[in-house]
Amino acid sequence: MPDLSPVWLSVALAAITTILLLILGTPLAWWLSQTRSRIRPLVEAVTALPLVLPPTVLGFYLLILFSPASSFGGFWLEVTGETLTFSFTGLVLASVIYSLPFMVQPLTSAFAANGRSFMEAAASLRASPLDAFFRVAVPLSARGFVTAMVLTFTHTLGEFGVVLMVGGNIPGQTRVVSIAIYEHVETLQYADAHVLSAGLLIFAFVVLAAVYTVNRRSSVHVG
Repeated sequence: MPDLSPVWLSVALAAITTILLLILGTPLAWWLSQTRSRIRPLVEAVTALPLVLPPTVLGFYLLILFSPASSFGGFWLEVTGETLTFSFTGLVLASVIYSLPFMVQPLTSAFAANGRSFMEAAASLRASPLDAFFRVAVPLSARGFVTAMVLTFTHTLGEFGVVLMVGGNIPGQTRVVSIAIYEHVETLQYADAHVLSAGLLIFAFVVLAAVYTVNRRSSVHVG
């Protein structure tokens, strides 16, 4: 039986990343769905970069950014006394950047699909913009939130290139399940690699099947 500590570390990383992106990505997705600003295409391009960049390229630049020799990495070291490279905190920050489009794009599509009429109706009833957002826009976009959170969680759970570049392979700190699988394959421990790989495969399939089933039933119900 393989060591399951990388699994729990991966779950913690995915959960924290999903929560942070839910907080950070929701206002960004709302802005993208509502704005007519000329800089919107640029913001969308930056948001989507992790989808097209090789993970090793993104990981390389994040490694440089997080290094104590850089301004940002040096500032973090001075304030916290810890480095971002080869640390769990560094993995969290890298995962937030790497998984950003998996949260923002589904939410942007969900918000845009609702149109503006519902928010205008809420405004006509003297609801504040914030109140209208949480009472109208969020409930109407519930399926988008579920899809975004599931995609973000599962994507973060399976990260490899970025986490390897930024975090390395430190047991109990940065050795997530994808790194553990790679190490098992390198050392010809195929049985352990099979257990972890099959577990991820089954988990991802079950979760995605459940999301698509719920979304389909919701669509049929609404129709």
